[in-house]
Amino acid sequence: MPEVMAQYANPNQFGAPMDENQYMEQESKEGEWEREGLLDPAWEKQQRKTFTAWVNSHLRKAGTQIENIEEDFRNGLKLMLLLEVISGETLPKPDRGKMRFHKIANVNKALDFIASKGVKLVSIGAEEIVDGNVKMTLGMIWTIILRFAIQDISVEEMTAKEGLLLWCQRKTAPYKNVNVQNFHLSWRDGLAFCALIHRHRPDLLDYSKLSKDNPLENLNLAFDIAEKYLDIPRMLDPEDLLNTEKPDERQIMTYVSCYYHAFQGAMQAEMAANRICKVLKVNQDNERLMEEYERLASDLLEWIRRTLPWLESRQSGNSLTAVQKKLEEYREYRRKHKPPRVEQKAKLETNFNTLQTKLRLSNRPAYMPTEGKLITDIQRAWNGLLGSEKTFEEWLLAELMRLERLEHLAKKFKHKADIHEAWTSGKEEMLSSQDYKNCKIFELKAMKKKHEAFESDLAAHQDRVEQIAAIAQELNALDYWDSAAVNTRCQKICDQWDRLGTLTQQRRTGMDEAEKVLERVDSLHLEFAKRAAPFNNWLDGTREDLVDMFIVHTLDEIQGLIDAHAQFKATLGEADKEFNAIIALIHECESFAKQYNVPGATINPYTNLTGKDVQSKWNEVKTLVPQRDQTLQDELKKQQNNEALRRQFAEKSNQVGPWIERQMDAVAAIGMGMQGSLEEQLTRLREYEEAVYQFKPHLEELERINQQIQESFVFENRYTQYTMETLRVGWEQLVTSVNRTINEVENQILTRDSKGITQEQLNEFRASFNHFDKSRTGRLNPEEFKNCLISLGYSVGQDKQGEIDFQRILTIVDPNASGYVQFDCFLDFMTRESTDVDTAEQVIDSFRILAADKPYILPEELRRELPPDQAEYCIQRMQAYTGMDAVQGALDYMSFSTALYGESDL
Repeated sequence: MPEVMAQYANPNQFGAPMDENQYMEQESKEGEWEREGLLDPAWEKQQRKTFTAWVNSHLRKAGTQIENIEEDFRNGLKLMLLLEVISGETLPKPDRGKMRFHKIANVNKALDFIASKGVKLVSIGAEEIVDGNVKMTLGMIWTIILRFAIQDISVEEMTAKEGLLLWCQRKTAPYKNVNVQNFHLSWRDGLAFCALIHRHRPDLLDYSKLSKDNPLENLNLAFDIAEKYLDIPRMLDPEDLLNTEKPDERQIMTYVSCYYHAFQGAMQAEMAANRICKVLKVNQDNERLMEEYERLASDLLEWIRRTLPWLESRQSGNSLTAVQKKLEEYREYRRKHKPPRVEQKAKLETNFNTLQTKLRLSNRPAYMPTEGKLITDIQRAWNGLLGSEKTFEEWLLAELMRLERLEHLAKKFKHKADIHEAWTSGKEEMLSSQDYKNCKIFELKAMKKKHEAFESDLAAHQDRVEQIAAIAQELNALDYWDSAAVNTRCQKICDQWDRLGTLTQQRRTGMDEAEKVLERVDSLHLEFAKRAAPFNNWLDGTREDLVDMFIVHTLDEIQGLIDAHAQFKATLGEADKEFNAIIALIHECESFAKQYNVPGATINPYTNLTGKDVQSKWNEVKTLVPQRDQTLQDELKKQQNNEALRRQFAEKSNQVGPWIERQMDAVAAIGMGMQGSLEEQLTRLREYEEAVYQFKPHLEELERINQQIQESFVFENRYTQYTMETLRVGWEQLVTSVNRTINEVENQILTRDSKGITQEQLNEFRASFNHFDKSRTGRLNPEEFKNCLISLGYSVGQDKQGEIDFQRILTIVDPNASGYVQFDCFLDFMTRESTDVDTAEQVIDSFRILAADKPYILPEELRRELPPDQAEYCIQRMQAYTGMDAVQGALDYMSFSTALYGESDL
């Protein structure tokens, strides 16, 4: 206690510290100095009065007292009786004779007893006491007071005088106008005596009403109360204290020591109450941490329980808008709802580890959360949440692709069906007609050729029908919401196609039968029909292709379409030649009819096509070609923008991903514990924690880019191996790793400081632990743990008893039977054996003092000795005492104390 000594022990006042024998020897020498005139003899009268009162306070216990201190001790009888009373021991039988040598023998017996207690009597002989030497008698009485009243006073290993002074200073420190610096002048105004009484018995006086200006009143008040209520006789005269320039130090020490002994029981109760308060405060703090853990765990698990059904739902309503809305809700969940829960989970784990460390350090049993709320249960629920998030996002993206394709296919089906139905319109009525039976032969020939052209056209349309059926089949496979209407329309088209085929065959058969009669051919019309029909089909197909919708996801795909379109444009020259040839046929026919006046020559019996039809479709094709060019170029720009987004995401993610991995490796290296002191490790971890939060804007930038990518329907990226999901998981793992490692290092510092181990010992423990942690997982299996103990010099026997001892150790370092030993448990085990901690026995002894050695304690005793909240805490949790000597309201403090340390159940 260097600070306390420096505060209260003035070297100029006391000199170097002395033991009790040195102090008594100095006092005896002072007696010699007094006889030689070196000490003030004015104190002699006051000492007689004080010492007489002190002696009588003990002799009255034996039913006697003295009147004259120098006369009544001359025969040695009352001196021997005084020593027996204050020591509690029996002296040799006194001599009852009245001769001088009888008296000397009795006094010598008393002096021998004093000497047997280790007190050196300097210049004090039996003859001087028998002769009534006042100074020698007073010196002897002072020696007895020192040995039996003051020497037993012990405060922080100081000498009795220094200890008594320190006790007075501490007890009177809170009181106004009291400054105890010595045993003479500091006591003249009486406030110091009143402060001692009020500190221990505030019910006896009102200190606030006392004044420094009324010293005589203060002294009389203190002496009267001490005599009446504390059984301390008046040993000092107030007038003497006030009228003496420097009161006698020995008088005041004698009187003050009586206060010390009178309040000694209260001090023991105060110490016992302090110890109980300390233990109860630790227990209350731990219970608050447990309640906080249970609350956080319940809240987090309930949130996970409520969130999982939403993540596991796969109801999209077959609507692209609904799925896009779900995707936006999921992004909102990732941005706002989940981050606070990540922090809550980290705080939960930190609180759990801190609680377990505090329980170990306070010698309490490990905390076991309620069922379903273990850290492993929370981690299992969290992993399930992460898995559901991943599958939910994958489903959303897949559903987006599916519905987008469905919308595209539905539009394509409608477009092709509209074209086909427009083409087939009226064909059944035309094929069902038997007009060829009523025409002339040349008309029949024309009708036959016309029918052949129709058959060619019908065959060309076969591919379109197959395409329509294939699109309908794909819509069914992708579960299109209006599949019933698609199927109905497709079936109608297929049925009509079958009827057209049957009718075509029937009409051809009829015309073949009539061909025997009708043989005239109009070759010119026939050639037009044969050339115009395929060209017309080509025009129809080309027009359809030029307005055909497409969907692409990469530059290669759009470039392929552009290349195909370029190849198509390269064929337009040949098509233009064919168009001119067909138009030339029309002109030639018209010229021939005009030249020879052939009736009906302008009507082609083999086809419904006219030159105007071909001209119109050809002009339309030439108009659609540049429009198709513009559409392809717009899509090219879109894919180029998507490609830029891929590269932008890849460039950023290829920086963020390796940075996260490097930070994880660095934090893991610090977690191994071999890089400097724990404080240095904690400082570096704080720096990494700050660096992580400073780096967070890069991850937010990636989230923004990823959102643009998803909104542009970009689903793959060949420029990077990282996805946003892997980066999110890596970031969460990094934040969790930093927080967990900081918590572990802080717990190690707490363990080191509370257990008193050195940094070198901690490094040795860490080095041994790391040596056997081959997999670098931060934990040891039982075999590795045993080898680690042996490497540190811990004796583990190879016999059956050694295995039993080792299993006992395992239950200490692995209370949850997880099969592994963590480093903090290993460190706690290596240090706890030699550490002084509170035990159940110490708490029981403290309660026994408060209960005045009774095996039970009463509620009023707890409320008197403990603070109100801790007294009520004990009363609510203590069981009723059921012993034979039980009284009403008696409480069992023994079972309560053992329960605090997990040795019994409340």
